Amino acid sequence: MPHSKIITAVAAASLISDGATVAVNSSSGLNCPDALLQAIGERFAATGSPRNLTTIHPIAAGDMYGVKGIDHIAQPGLLARVIAGSYPSGPSSMESPRIWQMIDNDEIEAYNLPSGLIFHQLREGAAKRPGVLTQVGLNTFVDPRRQGGRMNRRTTEEIVQVVDFDGQEWLYLRSMRPDVALIRATSADERGNLSFEQEGAFLGAYDVALAAHNNGGIVIAQVKRLVAADSIPAQSVRVPGILVDHIVLAPEQRQTTQTDYDPAISGEIRVPAEGFESAEWGLEKVIARRAAMELRDGEAVNLGFGISALVPRILHEEGLDGAVTWVIEQGAVGGMPLLGFQFGCAANAQAIIPSPDQFSYFQGGGFDRSFLSFMEIDREGNVNVSRLRARPHVTAGVGGFIDITAHAKRIVLSGTFTTAGSRIDIRDGKVCIDKEGKVHKFVNEVEHVTFSGRRARQTGQEVVVVTERCVLRLEQDGWCVTEIAPGVDLQRDVLAQCDFPLAVADDLREMDARLFVPELMGLSLTT
Repeated sequence: MPHSKIITAVAAASLISDGATVAVNSSSGLNCPDALLQAIGERFAATGSPRNLTTIHPIAAGDMYGVKGIDHIAQPGLLARVIAGSYPSGPSSMESPRIWQMIDNDEIEAYNLPSGLIFHQLREGAAKRPGVLTQVGLNTFVDPRRQGGRMNRRTTEEIVQVVDFDGQEWLYLRSMRPDVALIRATSADERGNLSFEQEGAFLGAYDVALAAHNNGGIVIAQVKRLVAADSIPAQSVRVPGILVDHIVLAPEQRQTTQTDYDPAISGEIRVPAEGFESAEWGLEKVIARRAAMELRDGEAVNLGFGISALVPRILHEEGLDGAVTWVIEQGAVGGMPLLGFQFGCAANAQAIIPSPDQFSYFQGGGFDRSFLSFMEIDREGNVNVSRLRARPHVTAGVGGFIDITAHAKRIVLSGTFTTAGSRIDIRDGKVCIDKEGKVHKFVNEVEHVTFSGRRARQTGQEVVVVTERCVLRLEQDGWCVTEIAPGVDLQRDVLAQCDFPLAVADDLREMDARLFVPELMGLSLTT
């Protein structure tokens, strides 16, 4: 019988030394080793140790719906520095996550880097290579000539460099070599081999574990159950037991946000397509419908959080399931991406691959089109999705946005034209703006450059913005209004609600009337 690797969460927390660097594999509530993070937070509250941790989160840990993740350890003295691709967020009705409060109050050092780059920094650390050389993030807030990924005044160290290599300009990020890896799986056998049969994604569990193990660190796995040695089929083992030092049982761990267990999410079964809900009628559906009109049959299409996540539902109700293949950063290929804070999982996926590999696919521009959301857009064509100090509770950070958009050929950004307090309705096939939003989203200068308009124009990227009242395209001279919704006044409702001048196309046309009535559109996709 192999020597038991099973320990309690309390014992696992006691293994973490003051000043340690801890890497956490999770995506909001998906794969989050919440019981381990909670035990660390409770140990600190009781004993004052471990102190001054640095944590690495390629994607957010915690979801604010019962899986607190990083908020368990967001305590002064416990957490000294955090490097994250994204952070927990929630609806505006919720209190801002504690981690955001600490960042905004300059209580800790905080960095926000693209999720894919963090995964690759860990992968390079595992191989004892120096770091990542990339053009992903040039001229964005990750570029040290802007913020260098730093999120507050307390954060001063430059962890991103600009270098010249082979006649080109690159960003250089040093490899990451954690002391501890916290990962989660469904099953562990008695040898420590891990399988993910009830998980909605693998994320980067293997890469995170390998980075710690190969650099003399420890790997702690939270799992739902223990099974007999050698009972997990070899091809089902995602992290071999030779990398796993300790196992903590957490039988009540949820599959993902607000979901105890759904076998369709983990690819164990396929559910009938008729069971997928259609998008609810309203402004967001109108925007998603118009975005869907940008698609071409047979494309592989990346999908981001927000209104864009409704586009697969539009195709579903129009009888176009399978016309395109959706790919999301957590690893799902195909199927039906889920909505809300379950986003990151897909039902009926064709494949689920590790996130670091999915990000290599994105960074290399291997897909056809990307559907994403936006918080701010400026006159230069820059887009902000990563930081709004005025609304930290709904700000998640960059996530995979920069990895995805750096070399994307075609980008469709979806969102409302203004925000905060607007009352807009669709009546009689027209957009009726009963009360305008108090906050402009088209501003002179975005707070955070998550997407570089200048670089997009230099590289010839196609960028389209779809809103409830108009469609805009990024041209060499800036933004141009190409379509306007019925019922919308160009001057009052578009040009006057933008903080900078917009060009208007000579052939400005009205948006398709089918968008603004609840009935099916009869949508078809050209090749």
